[in-house]
Amino acid sequence: MGKGYQIDELKQQLVEILRDSKMGMSGSEISKKLDVNRITMTKYLKVLAAEGFLRQKIIGNTTLWFLETGQETFIFPDDYFKVSSKYQDSLLKGSDREVFSLIKNCINSEASVYKLAVEVIIPAIESVQDLYDEGKIGTSEAKLLGNTISDSLHILNQIPVEPNSKKKIIVLSGDPESTLISEAASASFHSKEWTVFHLGDMSSAINVLFDLDFQKMVNKIWKQKSGVLIVLVFSNSKERLNFFADSIKPIKEKIGKRMNIILCGKSDKKAKLACDLQTDRFEDTIQWSETVFENSK
Repeated sequence: MGKGYQIDELKQQLVEILRDSKMGMSGSEISKKLDVNRITMTKYLKVLAAEGFLRQKIIGNTTLWFLETGQETFIFPDDYFKVSSKYQDSLLKGSDREVFSLIKNCINSEASVYKLAVEVIIPAIESVQDLYDEGKIGTSEAKLLGNTISDSLHILNQIPVEPNSKKKIIVLSGDPESTLISEAASASFHSKEWTVFHLGDMSSAINVLFDLDFQKMVNKIWKQKSGVLIVLVFSNSKERLNFFADSIKPIKEKIGKRMNIILCGKSDKKAKLACDLQTDRFEDTIQWSETVFENSK
């Protein structure tokens, strides 16, 4: 295997030779098939196993190699719809392994984290909520499925990205039901080089001292007040969106235009809340924030 050998090319070749191999293949068989030095191939196989692309099974003195469940070659952007269907099928079957392998395979296929969030993860969140609302699944199952979605978002958050110190965002949910959406937003902003401070469900923090508590945190994480700071709040409750907006507004007034508030949820649009952007579309939060940063330069 030459020094310049592309790992993506190797993955594609392994998919082709292992896809239909129910019994697996040994390292020696694989190296012969691909005409690669056996020792070098073994090193690559171990790396790909650590990435979750392959799995191994030791039988006696022989190590057999298999594709992880769900591994296949995707071509983006054409295959987002295909991935969305596979993700929901694996999720509702309760196959965590397939879900996580699918997400890792999408990363290996250079999928956009933002597009995965919009076209795969959020539709799955909405599907689970619909099943719960229709009484087709109970609270326990909905929670279990939600945890699997959360874990798959955690995988996306682990993709190494060098954050831009001028782009900071605080993401929070005003109720437990909006927490997964806020996690999807955090992963999306992370992939676009924002420095993300994810607070999760902050419904327990709704009290008369929240504004003081929040200001202390802002002063700590944004000492230089350089670049922009976005505060993104998710909730489907108009009252909760209003609470967080009113609590954060005085802090924004002191800081000025470098700080912006986004409220996202299916609330009454006629009720104008104290924010810079009020929307019920997840996509708007990312696109608007990127525009605000570009205009601040």
